[in-house]
Amino acid sequence: MPYCSDAQPTEETQGRASLNFSYLCTMNKTELAHVCKALLQEKMLEAETAMKAAQESANSNEKSSMGDKYETGRAMGQLDRDMHAKRLAALQVDYRNLLKIDTNITHAVIELGALVQTDTFWYWIAVALGPVVLNQNKFMVLSPQSPLAQVLLGKKAGDVITFNAKKMKILNVY
Repeated sequence: MPYCSDAQPTEETQGRASLNFSYLCTMNKTELAHVCKALLQEKMLEAETAMKAAQESANSNEKSSMGDKYETGRAMGQLDRDMHAKRLAALQVDYRNLLKIDTNITHAVIELGALVQTDTFWYWIAVALGPVVLNQNKFMVLSPQSPLAQVLLGKKAGDVITFNAKKMKILNVY
């Protein structure tokens, strides 16, 4: 499937081609959502596995003549388990939030679910995942709470933003 930036409509083909162009970008949002879901599922499985391993480690510490060492090892294992449990819970929230995004909507302004093309990069406002590669193209998947997303939210195509002392022009919003 062609990448949306490869199919920029010209003045001659503006009518029919722009509809097709928006369709291609919507398809890429749908594919991007599938990739993000798979990444989150993988991270959730890793967190769950690490949580179980930490719990088993804490449970398997045997009492020795050095009683304090046993208690310390058990407490450390429990802290490790709790850390992984919090990570798993946060990933589950992100996954549920991702499922709520309708990738078939083309946005006029940048909001949750918008795919944003700037003169420097592509951004998808969804959940905090960072860089994601799809069809050999790189997208930055941002949480709406991230500093960059906070600057982007509410903007539209043609607007110029400044982030970290760098200017970016918003070319398109899908």
